Amino acid sequence: MSEATSPKEQPVQQVSESEPSPVAVEARPASRGTALAVVALLIAVAGVGVGAWSAWQLRALQSSSAQQAGQLEDARSKTAALSQRTEGLDRRLEQLPSMEELETRRRLVAQLQGDQQLLNQRLETVLGASRQDWRLAEAEHLLRLASLRLSALQDINSAEALVQGADEILRDQDDPAAFAAREQLAKSLEALRATHNPDRTGLFLQLGALREQAAQLNALSPAFVAEGGVLGELAAESQPGSWWARGLHTLSQYFRLDFNADQNIRPLLAGQSLTQVRLALSLALEQAQWAALHGQTQVYRQALQQAADVLDAHFNRDNPDSRALRKRIGELVEQPIEVEAPELSQALNAVQAYIQHKQSARERLEREDAPTEIEEARP
Repeated sequence: MSEATSPKEQPVQQVSESEPSPVAVEARPASRGTALAVVALLIAVAGVGVGAWSAWQLRALQSSSAQQAGQLEDARSKTAALSQRTEGLDRRLEQLPSMEELETRRRLVAQLQGDQQLLNQRLETVLGASRQDWRLAEAEHLLRLASLRLSALQDINSAEALVQGADEILRDQDDPAAFAAREQLAKSLEALRATHNPDRTGLFLQLGALREQAAQLNALSPAFVAEGGVLGELAAESQPGSWWARGLHTLSQYFRLDFNADQNIRPLLAGQSLTQVRLALSLALEQAQWAALHGQTQVYRQALQQAADVLDAHFNRDNPDSRALRKRIGELVEQPIEVEAPELSQALNAVQAYIQHKQSARERLEREDAPTEIEEARP
């Protein structure tokens, strides 16, 4: 049997199993060397890692040291600058006055401020009174000027504006004592507004336009009409085509016989005569302009009537230019130019009374305040 062993082989196998073979004895030292090599390799790798980490830490320490050195240098420079500023502040503090000197200066400044405030109060009082006096004097002057404009030129618009300006000045005073003066001014204003105000400026300009037309006015030249007259009528009544009718027709072209002429024949104006007539007409219209501006009704109408007489005497009524000018002059003669201006004397007297009242009250206050100031000036 193959599986059965002989009794001789069994001890041999036991001996081989109990005693190691040389190959096994040699393999054990080889495995130990490999482990040592691996351990040594690991130790070497760890050493390299530790060395690299140490080198990285060294470089980090070097960069940190350099940064700290820069910061230290910057701190030293800032410290030096701060020390310089401190020295400058110390020098400035040394230049400052002492506490006693500061207290003396403070007292002087307080005294100076008190004196300045007192001076400002007195100056404001003086200037305020002077300003009020100037404004009141201006209001009185405006009323005088308005009265003069009414009496000399009868200018309602200018007088109304001047009285309104005086009333505004009294309103700015804000004084109950000015009530009476403002009442009279209000009455004067209403009287001026109710007064009829003719357009003198427009009338002056219209007369100026008529003067320009008069400077260009020419006499109407006589025109001969060939047809008509006695000879023309005889030629028409004669037998047409006869020598008698032809002769009368030819004569009617050169001669005219008119037995019904009822108009006055005026001499033809030319040269110096026409210039003199134009000048007389222009002077009459210019005088009418002056009278219109100054409200002189009699002078105004007399000047226009004189201009109409010049036109009637030297120019034919058939002249369309002279006829239109004559018609326009006749229309302007009836224009009202005179104004019944109201009186401003009551308003002026009221304002003057208010100014005197203000001055008397101010003088009384000054007399009352004078002893007080003297007592304050005494030690």
